[in-house]
Amino acid sequence: MMYIDTHAHMISRSTDDYEAMAKAGIVALIEPAFWLGQPRTHVATYIDYLSTIVGFERFRAGQFGIRHYCTVGLNSKEANNEELAEGVMEILPRFALKDGVVAIGEIGYDEQTALEDKYFRLQLDLAKELDLPVMIHTPHRDKKRGTSRSMDACEEHGLDPTKVIIDHNNEETVAEVLQRGFWAAFSIYPSTKMGSARMVEILKQYGAERIIVDSACDWGISDPLGVPKVAALAQQHGVPEEVIRKACYDNALAAYGQSGQMAESDWQDPAPIDQRTLYEGNSILRGGREPHIEVPGAARAASLIIE
Repeated sequence: MMYIDTHAHMISRSTDDYEAMAKAGIVALIEPAFWLGQPRTHVATYIDYLSTIVGFERFRAGQFGIRHYCTVGLNSKEANNEELAEGVMEILPRFALKDGVVAIGEIGYDEQTALEDKYFRLQLDLAKELDLPVMIHTPHRDKKRGTSRSMDACEEHGLDPTKVIIDHNNEETVAEVLQRGFWAAFSIYPSTKMGSARMVEILKQYGAERIIVDSACDWGISDPLGVPKVAALAQQHGVPEEVIRKACYDNALAAYGQSGQMAESDWQDPAPIDQRTLYEGNSILRGGREPHIEVPGAARAASLIIE
């Protein structure tokens, strides 16, 4: 089975992670713009960051046969720095139009402040203007109210719920998200947010209609193999293959393919892998390592240990 991870912060990960993801069957991923752990204080740092996820990370992923896409946006934490937020809003449209950008995101609420609400709504308007999907980051605290409020804002701005992906769901939020017609994405973390076993129970209860599994792997304790591990565990627990495929592949393509930037042919008819290729004069290879060269269509070995 092939997988798509719709939420992977690969700027924080190593080439070993790309290699492991490819071996596990991940053919495409989406890297959302996010908070780096330390607040940015100048808009120039945002420009360099967004340039990296639309450029170098796309190159790195391709060196392992994974198709890389991204979303761009001002995250909710940094929306509380008004000077920074104003600068980011000025440069955001030019990044939103770049190749491989499949949504505005991840955006939404953190502490649910007035400034967060202001810049969330401005970015919803941008997504509507550009006819792009939206990736919503639901807050870690007061999640249920923040999730409902996020959907309220989307509806108030006239966004079609089928073009909005509500991420970081849990058992408390999923029913309302699905009832209101939005996509419900789940971030699989080793010990918080949503674990693999809990995700399998949700698939048993709700099926896979408008449900998406992702890893949200980042600079913290997280697992870039979250999607294939959920798929394997679900199979062990008797979840039908059709349900697994929808939650771990089909729905991702349906939701983000609405951008016009993402199509199955991107990885079914891929460019050859040649790790001798350079990006800005640099190679991913180190220490005299032999480059991996692979012609399109060659089979990859896939092995996965379920923890």
